Amino acid sequence: MDRRHFVLASAALAALGAGSARAQLQGNAFFVSGFPAGGMGDYVARPLSEKLRGKYAANVLVEARPGAGGRIAVEYVKRANPDGLTILQIPSSPMVLYPSIYKKLNYDAFADFLPVTTMVSYAFVFTAGPGLPAEIKTVADYVKWAKASPKLANYGIPAAGSALHFAGMQLQKAAGIDFNSVAYKGGAPLLQDVLGGQVPVSFNVLGEVLPHIRSGKLRALAVTTPERSRFLPDVPTMVEQGYKDIAMMEYLSLYLPAKTPPDTVRKLNTLVREALHSPEMVESLARNGLEPVTQSPEEFAAMLKRDQQRWAGIAKATGFTAEE
Repeated sequence: MDRRHFVLASAALAALGAGSARAQLQGNAFFVSGFPAGGMGDYVARPLSEKLRGKYAANVLVEARPGAGGRIAVEYVKRANPDGLTILQIPSSPMVLYPSIYKKLNYDAFADFLPVTTMVSYAFVFTAGPGLPAEIKTVADYVKWAKASPKLANYGIPAAGSALHFAGMQLQKAAGIDFNSVAYKGGAPLLQDVLGGQVPVSFNVLGEVLPHIRSGKLRALAVTTPERSRFLPDVPTMVEQGYKDIAMMEYLSLYLPAKTPPDTVRKLNTLVREALHSPEMVESLARNGLEPVTQSPEEFAAMLKRDQQRWAGIAKATGFTAEE
């Protein structure tokens, strides 16, 4: 290669590198989670952050801001600079259910955020630990025991006012039993108490209890999905056991603050969808009972509106109002 062609080639490579650098956001990006580290959100965020490093931003880190059923993280991201570096990772309940149960929220899912994409869907499991007599194997068994032992029949949930809480309230109403919910700050501390026998049963995210169900430390009485989960094919649904209204699942999704540039929203959407459907991510998610489910920002926004309307009807039927 002569000197002239060498200089031209070097200039072209430099221009390409500069273009690549411009395509990457400057600075570190953060997935902000509303629940403690060690829970289901980490199963998605940590491997995903590795996939996005150097593509979306120089580094992509995970930051837990737990509390108030996820609202602390939501409000934090709402106030963040809309530069694309602060990303909210949250289940759908704070966006689609909370507007129907809190008299006042300090955020609006559509005015304050730009929906990016859903990431994964997951089932809920009605789970029994060592605090429940071993002979109880079904929901009917539990209901019979709860009626005979109402002071012992508490159930744990990862957050008050969550979809999991509503599953418990619907069971309570349909079965005609009076028992108390015990709310935790996330799935990880709840799981510790179920394993320790401090609460006899709980409604959990499937991925957080799946290893313990497989090992025999916990037992699954039912799943809340409309059909049986492929991860627990031998466990009947709530619908199969006579509770036709308890058919629900949840999504973990991403949002950016309002006024984030549209091309940044689109870039994050594209990169996340590619990463989640890669063979290694699909395999990693499956180990934790998670299914990749991604959408365009427009599809996701439309689903949010439908889900807000659906949860409004469910909340009205239960008459539940969350404490401020």
